[in-house]
Amino acid sequence: MVFSSLLFVFLFLTLNLVSQARLRGVRAKNIAMLAFSLVFFSWAGPRYVALLLLDTALCWLFALRIEKNPRTKKRSLVLCTALLLAVLAVFKYTGFLLGNLQSLTGWPEVIPEIVLPIGISFYTFQLISYVADVYRGEVPAQKKYWMLLLYASLFHQCIAGPIVRYRDVAADLERRQVHSAEVSRGVSRFTVGLAKKAVLANSVAALADRWLPLTAEGLSAIPTAGLWLGGFCYMLQIYLDFSAYSDMAIGMGLMCGLHYKENFRYPYLADSVTEFWRRWHISLSSFFRDYVYIPLGGNRCSRGRQLLNLLIVWGLTGLWHGASWNYVLWGLYFFVFLAAEKFLLAERLPRIPRALRHLAVLGIVYFCWVIFKFRDPAALGTMLSGLFGGNGAATDMAVSLSFQNNLFLLVVAAVACTPLTARLWQRLKEATGPEGRLCESRFWCGACAVWEAIHPVVLLLISAMALAGNSYNPFLYFQF
Repeated sequence: MVFSSLLFVFLFLTLNLVSQARLRGVRAKNIAMLAFSLVFFSWAGPRYVALLLLDTALCWLFALRIEKNPRTKKRSLVLCTALLLAVLAVFKYTGFLLGNLQSLTGWPEVIPEIVLPIGISFYTFQLISYVADVYRGEVPAQKKYWMLLLYASLFHQCIAGPIVRYRDVAADLERRQVHSAEVSRGVSRFTVGLAKKAVLANSVAALADRWLPLTAEGLSAIPTAGLWLGGFCYMLQIYLDFSAYSDMAIGMGLMCGLHYKENFRYPYLADSVTEFWRRWHISLSSFFRDYVYIPLGGNRCSRGRQLLNLLIVWGLTGLWHGASWNYVLWGLYFFVFLAAEKFLLAERLPRIPRALRHLAVLGIVYFCWVIFKFRDPAALGTMLSGLFGGNGAATDMAVSLSFQNNLFLLVVAAVACTPLTARLWQRLKEATGPEGRLCESRFWCGACAVWEAIHPVVLLLISAMALAGNSYNPFLYFQF
Protein backbone atom coordinates (compact mmCIF):
# COMPACT_ATOMS: atom_id res chain seq x y z
CA MET A 1 0.00 0.00 0.00
CA VAL A 2 1.41 3.38 -0.97
CA PHE A 3 0.31 6.81 0.18
CA SER A 4 -0.60 7.86 -3.34
CA SER A 5 -3.46 5.39 -3.69
CA LEU A 6 -7.19 5.91 -3.34
CA LEU A 7 -7.40 2.95 -0.96
CA PHE A 8 -4.89 4.52 1.40
CA VAL A 9 -6.24 8.07 1.27
CA PHE A 10 -9.97 7.41 1.46
CA LEU A 11 -10.05 4.27 3.60
CA PHE A 12 -6.92 3.50 5.58
CA LEU A 13 -5.88 7.06 6.45
CA THR A 14 -9.46 8.17 7.02
CA LEU A 15 -10.11 5.34 9.49
CA ASN A 16 -6.82 6.05 11.24
CA LEU A 17 -7.61 9.76 11.66
CA VAL A 18 -11.13 8.99 12.87
CA SER A 19 -9.76 6.58 15.48
CA GLN A 20 -7.23 9.17 16.64
CA ALA A 21 -9.95 11.82 16.96
CA ARG A 22 -12.49 9.63 18.76
CA LEU A 23 -10.20 7.92 21.25
CA ARG A 24 -9.39 9.61 24.53
CA GLY A 25 -6.02 9.39 26.21
CA VAL A 26 -2.55 9.04 24.73
CA ARG A 27 -2.33 5.33 25.56
CA ALA A 28 -5.50 4.47 23.62
CA LYS A 29 -4.37 6.59 20.66
CA ASN A 30 -0.95 4.90 20.66
CA ILE A 31 -2.45 1.41 20.75
CA ALA A 32 -4.70 2.29 17.81
CA MET A 33 -1.76 3.80 15.92
CA LEU A 34 0.29 0.65 16.53
CA ALA A 35 -2.53 -1.54 15.24
CA PHE A 36 -2.85 0.54 12.07
CA SER A 37 0.91 0.51 11.57
CA LEU A 38 1.13 -3.28 11.85
CA VAL A 39 -1.74 -3.65 9.38
CA PHE A 40 0.12 -1.33 7.02
CA PHE A 41 3.29 -3.40 7.34
CA SER A 42 1.43 -6.66 6.83
CA TRP A 43 -0.24 -5.45 3.64
CA ALA A 44 2.64 -6.62 1.44
CA GLY A 45 3.10 -9.87 3.40
CA PRO A 46 2.17 -10.65 7.01
CA ARG A 47 5.21 -12.89 7.46
CA TYR A 48 7.54 -9.89 7.38
CA VAL A 49 5.86 -8.34 10.40
CA ALA A 50 7.59 -11.07 12.43
CA LEU A 51 10.94 -9.66 11.31
CA LEU A 52 9.99 -6.19 12.54
CA LEU A 53 8.80 -7.65 15.85
CA LEU A 54 12.05 -9.58 16.34
CA ASP A 55 14.34 -6.68 15.38
CA THR A 56 12.49 -4.40 17.77
CA ALA A 57 12.60 -6.98 20.57
CA LEU A 58 16.34 -7.35 20.04
CA CYS A 59 16.91 -3.59 20.38
CA TRP A 60 14.53 -3.32 23.33
CA LEU A 61 16.44 -5.97 25.26
CA PHE A 62 19.90 -4.67 24.37
CA ALA A 63 18.98 -1.08 25.25
CA LEU A 64 17.75 -2.21 28.67
CA ARG A 65 20.97 -4.18 29.11
CA ILE A 66 23.09 -1.16 28.13
CA GLU A 67 21.31 1.01 30.69
CA LYS A 68 21.53 -1.63 33.43
CA ASN A 69 25.15 -2.73 32.85
CA PRO A 70 27.33 0.26 31.87
CA ARG A 71 30.51 -1.83 32.03
CA THR A 72 29.42 -4.01 29.11
CA LYS A 73 27.48 -1.38 27.19
CA LYS A 74 29.99 -1.05 24.35
CA ARG A 75 29.96 -4.80 23.75
CA SER A 76 26.16 -4.77 23.82
CA LEU A 77 25.99 -1.90 21.31
CA VAL A 78 28.39 -3.60 18.91
CA LEU A 79 26.61 -6.94 19.13
CA CYS A 80 23.14 -5.43 18.69
CA THR A 81 24.26 -3.35 15.70
CA ALA A 82 26.00 -6.32 14.12
CA LEU A 83 22.89 -8.50 14.46
CA LEU A 84 20.64 -5.82 12.96
CA LEU A 85 22.98 -5.24 10.04
CA ALA A 86 23.34 -8.98 9.51
CA VAL A 87 19.56 -9.33 9.17
CA LEU A 88 19.49 -6.38 6.76
CA ALA A 89 22.35 -7.89 4.75
CA VAL A 90 20.62 -11.28 4.43
CA PHE A 91 17.48 -9.79 2.96
CA LYS A 92 18.97 -6.93 0.97
CA TYR A 93 22.39 -8.11 -0.19
CA THR A 94 22.35 -11.91 -0.43
CA GLY A 95 21.34 -11.88 -4.08
CA PHE A 96 23.91 -9.20 -4.88
CA LEU A 97 26.77 -11.08 -3.19
CA LEU A 98 25.84 -14.45 -4.68
CA GLY A 99 25.41 -12.88 -8.12
CA ASN A 100 28.94 -11.48 -8.00
CA LEU A 101 30.26 -14.80 -6.70
CA GLN A 102 28.48 -16.62 -9.52
CA SER A 103 29.98 -14.32 -12.16
CA LEU A 104 33.47 -15.01 -10.78
CA THR A 105 33.31 -18.74 -10.02
CA GLY A 106 30.13 -20.07 -11.62
CA TRP A 107 28.77 -21.02 -8.19
CA PRO A 108 26.02 -21.19 -7.08
CA GLU A 109 24.06 -22.36 -10.11
CA VAL A 110 20.80 -20.92 -8.80
CA ILE A 111 20.53 -17.67 -6.84
CA PRO A 112 17.59 -17.62 -4.43
CA GLU A 113 15.16 -14.74 -4.81
CA ILE A 114 14.66 -13.04 -1.47
CA VAL A 115 11.89 -10.47 -1.25
CA LEU A 116 12.97 -7.25 0.44
CA PRO A 117 10.70 -6.66 3.47
CA ILE A 118 8.87 -3.37 3.45
CA GLY A 119 10.73 -0.55 5.20
CA ILE A 120 13.59 -2.73 6.47
CA SER A 121 16.30 -0.19 5.57
CA PHE A 122 14.50 2.60 7.39
CA TYR A 123 13.44 0.84 10.57
CA THR A 124 16.85 -0.84 10.87
CA PHE A 125 18.57 2.55 10.88
CA GLN A 126 15.99 3.96 13.28
CA LEU A 127 16.53 1.12 15.73
CA ILE A 128 20.32 1.44 15.46
CA SER A 129 20.06 5.16 16.24
CA TYR A 130 17.87 4.37 19.26
CA VAL A 131 20.32 1.86 20.75
CA ALA A 132 23.26 4.19 20.02
CA ASP A 133 21.52 7.10 21.73
CA VAL A 134 20.79 4.95 24.78
CA TYR A 135 24.47 3.96 24.81
CA ARG A 136 25.47 7.65 24.72
CA GLY A 137 23.05 8.48 27.50
CA GLU A 138 21.06 10.85 25.29
CA VAL A 139 17.76 9.04 25.89
CA PRO A 140 16.59 6.58 28.56
CA ALA A 141 15.83 3.05 27.45
CA GLN A 142 12.14 2.53 26.69
CA LYS A 143 10.74 0.16 29.31
CA LYS A 144 7.66 -0.81 27.31
CA TYR A 145 8.30 -3.05 24.33
CA TRP A 146 5.11 -2.05 22.55
CA MET A 147 6.06 1.64 22.71
CA LEU A 148 9.39 0.94 21.03
CA LEU A 149 7.53 -1.14 18.46
CA LEU A 150 5.23 1.82 17.83
CA TYR A 151 8.25 4.04 17.22
CA ALA A 152 9.82 1.55 14.82
CA SER A 153 6.63 0.82 12.89
CA LEU A 154 4.93 4.24 12.53
CA PHE A 155 3.37 3.86 9.09
CA HIS A 156 3.79 7.57 8.29
CA GLN A 157 7.50 7.21 7.57
CA CYS A 158 8.26 3.49 7.63
CA ILE A 159 8.88 2.87 3.93
CA ALA A 160 10.56 6.04 2.69
CA GLY A 161 11.48 8.14 5.67
CA PRO A 162 12.33 10.52 6.98
CA ILE A 163 14.54 8.45 9.27
CA VAL A 164 13.08 9.51 12.62
CA ARG A 165 15.26 9.36 15.71
CA TYR A 166 13.68 8.17 18.92
CA ARG A 167 14.81 11.23 20.86
CA ASP A 168 12.93 13.48 18.43
CA VAL A 169 9.54 11.81 18.95
CA ALA A 170 9.81 10.24 22.41
CA ALA A 171 8.02 13.13 24.09
CA ASP A 172 5.30 13.16 21.44
CA LEU A 173 4.68 9.44 21.83
CA GLU A 174 4.44 9.69 25.60
CA ARG A 175 2.19 12.76 25.84
CA ARG A 176 1.25 14.01 22.40
CA GLN A 177 -1.39 16.63 21.95
CA VAL A 178 -3.30 17.47 18.81
CA HIS A 179 -3.94 21.15 18.10
CA SER A 180 -6.33 22.42 15.46
CA ALA A 181 -3.71 24.72 13.94
CA GLU A 182 -1.29 21.80 13.48
CA VAL A 183 -4.05 19.61 12.06
CA SER A 184 -4.75 22.34 9.49
CA ARG A 185 -1.06 22.56 8.62
CA GLY A 186 -0.84 18.79 8.44
CA VAL A 187 -3.80 18.47 6.07
CA SER A 188 -2.33 21.17 3.85
CA ARG A 189 1.11 19.56 3.84
CA PHE A 190 -0.32 16.13 3.09
CA THR A 191 -2.46 17.29 0.16
CA VAL A 192 0.43 19.30 -1.31
CA GLY A 193 2.59 16.16 -1.16
CA LEU A 194 -0.17 14.01 -2.63
CA ALA A 195 -0.65 16.41 -5.56
CA LYS A 196 3.10 16.64 -6.05
CA LYS A 197 3.23 12.86 -6.36
CA ALA A 198 -0.01 12.04 -8.20
CA VAL A 199 0.00 14.93 -10.66
CA LEU A 200 3.62 15.97 -11.18
CA ALA A 201 5.90 13.07 -10.24
CA ASN A 202 3.82 10.46 -12.05
CA SER A 203 3.57 12.63 -15.17
CA VAL A 204 7.30 13.31 -15.49
CA ALA A 205 7.95 9.65 -14.63
CA ALA A 206 6.01 8.58 -17.72
CA LEU A 207 8.23 10.83 -19.86
CA ALA A 208 11.39 9.57 -18.15
CA ASP A 209 10.42 5.96 -18.82
CA ARG A 210 9.62 6.78 -22.44
CA TRP A 211 12.98 8.38 -23.19
CA LEU A 212 15.14 6.29 -20.86
CA PRO A 213 14.55 2.58 -21.50
CA LEU A 214 16.55 0.42 -19.12
CA THR A 215 18.38 -1.68 -21.73
CA ALA A 216 21.38 -0.79 -23.86
CA GLU A 217 19.47 -1.81 -27.01
CA GLY A 218 16.58 0.47 -26.16
CA LEU A 219 18.84 3.40 -25.30
CA SER A 220 20.83 3.04 -28.52
CA ALA A 221 17.66 3.85 -30.49
CA ILE A 222 17.02 7.12 -28.60
CA PRO A 223 18.51 10.30 -30.11
CA THR A 224 20.74 12.52 -28.01
CA ALA A 225 18.05 15.13 -27.32
CA GLY A 226 15.70 12.38 -26.14
CA LEU A 227 18.28 11.09 -23.67
CA TRP A 228 18.88 14.57 -22.29
CA LEU A 229 15.13 15.12 -21.99
CA GLY A 230 14.68 11.75 -20.27
CA GLY A 231 17.50 12.49 -17.82
CA PHE A 232 15.94 15.86 -16.99
CA CYS A 233 12.54 14.22 -16.41
CA TYR A 234 14.11 11.59 -14.15
CA MET A 235 15.90 14.32 -12.22
CA LEU A 236 12.53 16.00 -11.61
CA GLN A 237 10.81 12.69 -10.87
CA ILE A 238 13.18 11.48 -8.19
CA TYR A 239 12.97 14.73 -6.24
CA LEU A 240 9.21 15.16 -6.60
CA ASP A 241 8.55 11.50 -5.82
CA PHE A 242 10.65 11.27 -2.67
CA SER A 243 10.00 14.77 -1.32
CA ALA A 244 6.27 14.24 -1.87
CA TYR A 245 6.42 11.15 0.32
CA SER A 246 8.21 13.12 3.03
CA ASP A 247 5.62 15.92 2.73
CA MET A 248 2.83 13.40 3.25
CA ALA A 249 4.64 11.77 6.19
CA ILE A 250 5.24 15.10 7.91
CA GLY A 251 1.65 16.15 7.26
CA MET A 252 0.17 12.95 8.70
CA GLY A 253 2.41 13.30 11.72
CA LEU A 254 1.11 16.80 12.41
CA MET A 255 -2.48 15.56 12.16
CA CYS A 256 -1.71 13.11 14.99
CA GLY A 257 0.49 15.28 17.20
CA LEU A 258 3.81 13.88 15.95
CA HIS A 259 6.57 16.17 14.73
CA TYR A 260 8.93 14.84 12.10
CA LYS A 261 11.88 16.91 10.95
CA GLU A 262 12.20 18.26 7.43
CA ASN A 263 13.85 15.87 5.00
CA PHE A 264 14.29 18.13 1.97
CA ARG A 265 15.05 21.83 1.67
CA TYR A 266 14.98 22.47 -2.07
CA PRO A 267 18.29 20.72 -2.85
CA TYR A 268 18.34 21.79 -6.50
CA LEU A 269 18.99 25.36 -5.31
CA ALA A 270 22.33 24.35 -3.77
CA ASP A 271 25.48 26.05 -5.02
CA SER A 272 27.88 23.36 -3.81
CA VAL A 273 27.74 19.59 -3.54
CA THR A 274 28.21 19.90 0.22
CA GLU A 275 25.16 22.15 0.44
CA PHE A 276 23.21 19.77 -1.80
CA TRP A 277 23.65 17.06 0.81
CA ARG A 278 22.61 19.43 3.56
CA ARG A 279 19.34 19.80 1.69
CA TRP A 280 18.77 16.33 0.17
CA HIS A 281 17.46 13.43 2.29
CA ILE A 282 18.63 15.24 5.41
CA SER A 283 17.70 12.43 7.79
CA LEU A 284 19.91 9.93 5.92
CA SER A 285 22.95 12.19 5.53
CA SER A 286 22.73 13.26 9.19
CA PHE A 287 22.45 9.59 10.25
CA PHE A 288 25.70 8.69 8.48
CA ARG A 289 27.34 11.82 9.86
CA ASP A 290 26.36 11.18 13.49
CA TYR A 291 26.58 7.38 13.61
CA VAL A 292 29.37 6.58 11.13
CA TYR A 293 31.52 9.58 10.18
CA ILE A 294 31.95 11.15 13.63
CA PRO A 295 32.55 7.80 15.43
CA LEU A 296 35.25 7.04 12.83
CA GLY A 297 36.99 10.26 13.83
CA GLY A 298 35.25 12.77 11.60
CA ASN A 299 37.38 15.86 11.06
CA ARG A 300 39.39 15.34 14.25
CA CYS A 301 42.20 13.44 12.56
CA SER A 302 44.73 13.66 9.75
CA ARG A 303 43.75 14.57 6.22
CA GLY A 304 44.40 11.02 5.04
CA ARG A 305 42.15 9.59 7.74
CA GLN A 306 39.45 12.17 6.91
CA LEU A 307 39.55 11.02 3.29
CA LEU A 308 39.23 7.40 4.39
CA ASN A 309 36.28 8.31 6.65
CA LEU A 310 34.55 10.09 3.77
CA LEU A 311 35.22 7.16 1.46
CA ILE A 312 33.68 4.70 3.93
CA VAL A 313 30.64 6.91 4.53
CA TRP A 314 29.87 7.47 0.86
CA GLY A 315 30.52 3.88 -0.10
CA LEU A 316 28.02 2.82 2.58
CA THR A 317 25.59 5.57 1.54
CA GLY A 318 25.59 4.24 -1.99
CA LEU A 319 25.26 0.63 -0.89
CA TRP A 320 22.37 1.53 1.44
CA HIS A 321 20.34 2.64 -1.56
CA GLY A 322 20.47 -0.72 -3.23
CA ALA A 323 22.33 -3.97 -3.84
CA SER A 324 23.96 -3.03 -7.10
CA TRP A 325 27.33 -1.68 -8.20
CA ASN A 326 25.81 1.44 -9.75
CA TYR A 327 24.71 2.58 -6.28
CA VAL A 328 28.23 2.09 -4.96
CA LEU A 329 29.53 4.06 -7.96
CA TRP A 330 26.91 6.74 -7.22
CA GLY A 331 28.17 7.07 -3.64
CA LEU A 332 31.82 7.20 -4.72
CA TYR A 333 30.91 9.79 -7.38
CA PHE A 334 29.72 12.08 -4.60
CA PHE A 335 32.77 11.25 -2.51
CA VAL A 336 35.05 12.63 -5.23
CA PHE A 337 33.22 15.96 -5.44
CA LEU A 338 32.78 16.34 -1.68
CA ALA A 339 36.46 15.57 -1.06
CA ALA A 340 37.47 18.03 -3.78
CA GLU A 341 35.32 20.76 -2.23
CA LYS A 342 36.64 20.05 1.26
CA PHE A 343 40.34 19.75 0.56
CA LEU A 344 41.00 21.50 -2.79
CA LEU A 345 38.34 24.15 -3.32
CA ALA A 346 37.45 25.26 0.20
CA GLU A 347 38.99 28.74 -0.26
CA ARG A 348 38.42 29.13 -4.00
CA LEU A 349 34.77 28.14 -4.16
CA PRO A 350 33.34 31.33 -2.58
CA ARG A 351 35.15 33.43 -5.20
CA ILE A 352 33.28 31.77 -8.07
CA PRO A 353 30.04 33.58 -9.01
CA ARG A 354 27.09 31.90 -7.32
CA ALA A 355 25.22 31.42 -10.60
CA LEU A 356 28.14 29.46 -12.06
CA ARG A 357 28.43 27.34 -8.91
CA HIS A 358 24.72 26.61 -9.04
CA LEU A 359 24.88 25.54 -12.71
CA ALA A 360 27.88 23.34 -11.96
CA VAL A 361 26.02 21.60 -9.12
CA LEU A 362 23.00 21.02 -11.35
CA GLY A 363 25.28 19.39 -13.92
CA ILE A 364 26.91 17.20 -11.27
CA VAL A 365 23.52 16.20 -9.88
CA TYR A 366 22.15 15.49 -13.37
CA PHE A 367 24.85 12.90 -14.01
CA CYS A 368 24.53 11.45 -10.51
CA TRP A 369 20.92 10.50 -11.30
CA VAL A 370 22.03 8.96 -14.60
CA ILE A 371 24.35 6.68 -12.61
CA PHE A 372 21.60 6.05 -10.06
CA LYS A 373 19.03 4.93 -12.63
CA PHE A 374 20.92 2.26 -14.57
CA ARG A 375 21.93 -0.95 -12.82
CA ASP A 376 23.11 -2.57 -16.06
CA PRO A 377 26.68 -1.39 -16.83
CA ALA A 378 26.08 -1.75 -20.57
CA ALA A 379 22.97 0.45 -20.35
CA LEU A 380 24.85 3.04 -18.29
CA GLY A 381 27.68 3.10 -20.81
CA THR A 382 25.24 3.48 -23.72
CA MET A 383 23.44 6.28 -21.89
CA LEU A 384 26.62 8.23 -21.16
CA SER A 385 27.86 7.75 -24.70
CA GLY A 386 24.49 8.72 -26.16
CA LEU A 387 24.35 11.95 -24.17
CA PHE A 388 27.36 13.12 -26.15
CA GLY A 389 26.25 11.98 -29.58
CA GLY A 390 27.29 8.35 -29.47
CA ASN A 391 23.89 7.13 -30.71
CA GLY A 392 24.00 9.00 -34.01
CA ALA A 393 21.06 11.34 -34.48
CA ALA A 394 21.01 14.40 -32.23
CA THR A 395 17.23 14.79 -32.31
CA ASP A 396 14.09 13.84 -34.25
CA MET A 397 10.51 14.98 -34.64
CA ALA A 398 9.21 12.74 -31.84
CA VAL A 399 11.51 14.34 -29.28
CA SER A 400 10.61 17.86 -30.42
CA LEU A 401 6.89 17.13 -30.25
CA SER A 402 7.22 15.48 -26.86
CA PHE A 403 9.08 18.48 -25.50
CA GLN A 404 6.61 20.99 -26.95
CA ASN A 405 3.55 19.04 -25.79
CA ASN A 406 4.91 18.71 -22.27
CA LEU A 407 6.62 22.08 -21.89
CA PHE A 408 3.99 23.38 -19.46
CA LEU A 409 4.30 20.23 -17.32
CA LEU A 410 8.09 20.49 -17.25
CA VAL A 411 8.00 24.16 -16.24
CA VAL A 412 5.46 23.52 -13.46
CA ALA A 413 7.46 20.51 -12.22
CA ALA A 414 10.68 22.54 -12.22
CA VAL A 415 8.99 25.37 -10.30
CA ALA A 416 7.73 22.78 -7.78
CA CYS A 417 11.39 21.98 -7.03
CA THR A 418 11.84 25.55 -5.75
CA PRO A 419 10.25 27.58 -2.94
CA LEU A 420 8.85 30.10 -5.44
CA THR A 421 5.14 29.37 -4.94
CA ALA A 422 5.53 29.08 -1.14
CA ARG A 423 7.29 32.43 -0.98
CA LEU A 424 4.74 34.15 -3.22
CA TRP A 425 1.92 32.82 -1.07
CA GLN A 426 3.67 33.96 2.11
CA ARG A 427 4.16 37.46 0.69
CA LEU A 428 0.52 37.61 -0.36
CA LYS A 429 -0.59 36.65 3.16
CA GLU A 430 1.70 39.30 4.63
CA ALA A 431 0.32 41.89 2.21
CA THR A 432 -3.26 41.12 3.26
CA GLY A 433 -2.41 41.01 6.96
CA PRO A 434 -3.20 43.76 9.51
CA GLU A 435 -0.21 45.86 8.46
CA GLY A 436 0.03 44.79 4.84
CA ARG A 437 -0.42 47.08 1.87
CA LEU A 438 -3.51 45.14 0.75
CA CYS A 439 -5.04 44.91 4.21
CA GLU A 440 -7.96 47.15 3.24
CA SER A 441 -8.75 45.25 0.04
CA ARG A 442 -11.76 43.08 0.75
CA PHE A 443 -11.25 41.19 -2.49
CA TRP A 444 -7.67 40.09 -1.73
CA CYS A 445 -8.34 39.41 1.94
CA GLY A 446 -11.40 37.35 1.03
CA ALA A 447 -9.60 35.50 -1.76
CA CYS A 448 -6.71 34.56 0.54
CA ALA A 449 -9.06 33.36 3.26
CA VAL A 450 -11.10 31.29 0.82
CA TRP A 451 -8.05 29.68 -0.77
CA GLU A 452 -6.53 28.96 2.65
CA ALA A 453 -9.71 27.09 3.53
CA ILE A 454 -10.39 25.20 0.30
CA HIS A 455 -6.98 24.50 -1.22
CA PRO A 456 -6.57 21.10 0.54
CA VAL A 457 -9.93 20.01 -0.86
CA VAL A 458 -9.01 21.25 -4.33
CA LEU A 459 -5.64 19.47 -4.27
CA LEU A 460 -7.24 16.30 -2.92
CA LEU A 461 -9.83 16.26 -5.71
CA ILE A 462 -7.23 16.92 -8.41
CA SER A 463 -5.03 14.16 -7.00
CA ALA A 464 -7.96 11.73 -6.79
CA MET A 465 -8.87 12.39 -10.42
CA ALA A 466 -5.25 11.88 -11.47
CA LEU A 467 -5.01 8.59 -9.56
CA ALA A 468 -8.41 7.34 -10.71
CA GLY A 469 -7.64 8.01 -14.37
CA ASN A 470 -4.07 6.74 -14.36
CA SER A 471 -2.89 3.25 -13.45
CA TYR A 472 0.73 4.43 -13.72
CA ASN A 473 1.75 5.14 -10.13
CA PRO A 474 5.38 4.12 -9.58
CA PHE A 475 7.12 4.75 -6.29
CA LEU A 476 10.91 4.88 -6.62
CA TYR A 477 11.92 4.46 -3.00
CA PHE A 478 9.87 1.31 -2.46
CA GLN A 479 12.98 -0.59 -3.61
CA PHE A 480 15.17 0.82 -0.84
